[in-house]
Amino acid sequence: MAEPIFFDSWAGVARVLVVGLAAYGLLIVMLRASGKRTLSKMNAFDLVVTVALGSTLATVLLSPSVPLVEGVAALALLVYLQYAITWLSVRVPAVQDLVKSEPTLLLHEGRLLDGALKRQRVTQDEVRAALRQGGLDDPAAARSVVLETDGSLTVIPR
Repeated sequence: MAEPIFFDSWAGVARVLVVGLAAYGLLIVMLRASGKRTLSKMNAFDLVVTVALGSTLATVLLSPSVPLVEGVAALALLVYLQYAITWLSVRVPAVQDLVKSEPTLLLHEGRLLDGALKRQRVTQDEVRAALRQGGLDDPAAARSVVLETDGSLTVIPR
């Protein structure tokens, strides 16, 4: 017999609601307990952890074969690993080098740095848009534009 497409049972709906509320609430508690750094602007490592948390939460919600306690244990493990890696990255330079990139100068003294733009896959139009957002209409009015570790562009006027 084929699996139901639109509706299976009220028990399945109730399970999603109960497990969803519990898992969501516990995830919020864990994220708050792990500190502000876990919820800060994301670098690539943070993005991977965030996607993993979302995937795990979805699995816990939608898979009846995953008990709530196992799902919460998986979420707790991901939050703990995020905390441990960020704790280590503050104390061990090699770990910091592994999980964080360095900011990149894209424009210096009004001149676009083509090599840096190509390496970082940033277009001149994106730099010009950042300049406009910073209130500058001419690249010569900027001392520099920096691609930050979280992917944002910082404009430093002259």
